[in-house]
Amino acid sequence: MRRRLLALALTCASAVLAAGCGALPGGGGRHTVTVWLMKDSASPDFLHRFTADFERTHEDLRLDIRIQQWTGIGPKVQAALRGQAQDGPDVIEVGNTQVAQYVEGGRLTNLTLESMRDWGMRDWLPGLAEPGQDNSAQYGIPWYAANRVVVYRKDLFAKAGITSPPRTRAAWLAATEKLDSGTTQGIYLAGQDWYTLAGFVWDEGGDLAQRTGDVWKGTLDSPAALRGMDFYRRLQALGDGPADADEEHPPQAEVFATGQVAQIVAVPGIAQAVVRKNPALKDKLGFFPVPGRTADRPGTVFTGGSDLIVPRNTDDRDAAVAVVAALTGARWDTDLARTMNYVPNKTTLASAVAGEEGVAAMAAGAAHGRATPSTPQWAAVEADNPIKRYMTKVLTGADPATEARRASRRITEQLAPGLG
Repeated sequence: MRRRLLALALTCASAVLAAGCGALPGGGGRHTVTVWLMKDSASPDFLHRFTADFERTHEDLRLDIRIQQWTGIGPKVQAALRGQAQDGPDVIEVGNTQVAQYVEGGRLTNLTLESMRDWGMRDWLPGLAEPGQDNSAQYGIPWYAANRVVVYRKDLFAKAGITSPPRTRAAWLAATEKLDSGTTQGIYLAGQDWYTLAGFVWDEGGDLAQRTGDVWKGTLDSPAALRGMDFYRRLQALGDGPADADEEHPPQAEVFATGQVAQIVAVPGIAQAVVRKNPALKDKLGFFPVPGRTADRPGTVFTGGSDLIVPRNTDDRDAAVAVVAALTGARWDTDLARTMNYVPNKTTLASAVAGEEGVAAMAAGAAHGRATPSTPQWAAVEADNPIKRYMTKVLTGADPATEARRASRRITEQLAPGLG
């Protein structure tokens, strides 16, 4: 799912990029730092500019940037961390929610001291920083983020007499009710969009699962989580989203492009796909942060993005740390954000994307973003997702508390077999 948040088309083949980034004049005698970055995370132009500057300011180092595919990356990273990869990496980009699975086994470098002393960790986006931690030690260093916002039809809002985007959930419901008519859906919200549900649950003070000691348990049946589900139910009813499918079935961009939907919850980049399908919607789309419970802060949203990690088996820790420091530092992090329409890794850098309406809306939400429970076993939950089944049951009339208890037991079984 995380890659859907960052669906950007680039054309550089990994072999070409690796060669281009590493073969600068004067490279002889330098120590090579091998960096694995993921496909589509950064443009070739950005990487060439970064490499040239880094090698100019680090005369003893040479960068060898190798582009990796997301498909199958987990086993490949695990093999590298075990020292089983030829020319293993010194720095690796990983999904923010993947750090937990790589921390197991003690094969990552603890970067807590650098984070506290040099890298301004207090300002990091929580949805990137928290998944990079384990027992208060920082292993994953935030790089960039993306998250959902409300994508809306400016013309339909104006027609309904809505002069400005809502800033509270109550106002959002009221506005959506105005927009919902016989010919227009107030909002298209698929019944199993559990990432959006998670934000409402977090806003209420609940969670999908919580850890007590070393044991994780599902907590969808808490009063706070049930309040989040109730808001989702009321909002989802103001459109015709299917109760038994997620936002990709059918793709919500295609539904929005029909011209009969006033709002969707998605990353801003989806607007490009909508306009390709329906060019008449060009200049009619706007963006605002998912509203919160009160007007003083936007709603909590799921934060996708990437962290950088350093394997313990690197043969030059200082060189690897220098690369991480440069990529995640203010200069190059804001450059990347502007280049790729990402959210920078710190709340204090949000002004760098203030000129882009969609990205600015993302940045406002990301300041209060969260990630899924930081446990390697969470992948099992997503693979056979009881949250989706729970949502469908509630939206089709089942008792929320009963279904929440059932889903919570299943999550517990998946996170801690034998305790469900």
